[in-house]
Amino acid sequence: MTAAKKGNKVYTTFAFKCPKCSKGDLYPTGTFSFSKPFDMNDTCSDCGQKFFPEPGFYYGSMFISYIFTGWFSIAFVLLLHWIFKWSTAASFAALITVLALFFVYIFRLSRSIWLNLMVKSDPPTEK
Repeated sequence: MTAAKKGNKVYTTFAFKCPKCSKGDLYPTGTFSFSKPFDMNDTCSDCGQKFFPEPGFYYGSMFISYIFTGWFSIAFVLLLHWIFKWSTAASFAALITVLALFFVYIFRLSRSIWLNLMVKSDPPTEK
């Protein structure tokens, strides 16, 4: 899996690591933890990168979340309704259940994507 090796943007995005050093965690709790689901570390514990560089910084991540959720919802309902022949009500009930279970993950992933788009990777050099 060379695309997601430690130190590149794919790894830091999906592992919720600091985009600058690839070591510090973005969140104090686990990915599917429902205790403190929206809390985020203020800075990287390893390199000191600020995760909140300015007020309203994560406003853009809302659009990433909206686009991802919208396209996922359309594809999910169409798959269940047309391919598996579920009723419309059952398809939407399944969609609501899946989105409720993955809401925290989608929220965190959109913030991670946004931060990785805005922060340049600068891993420390090994001596």
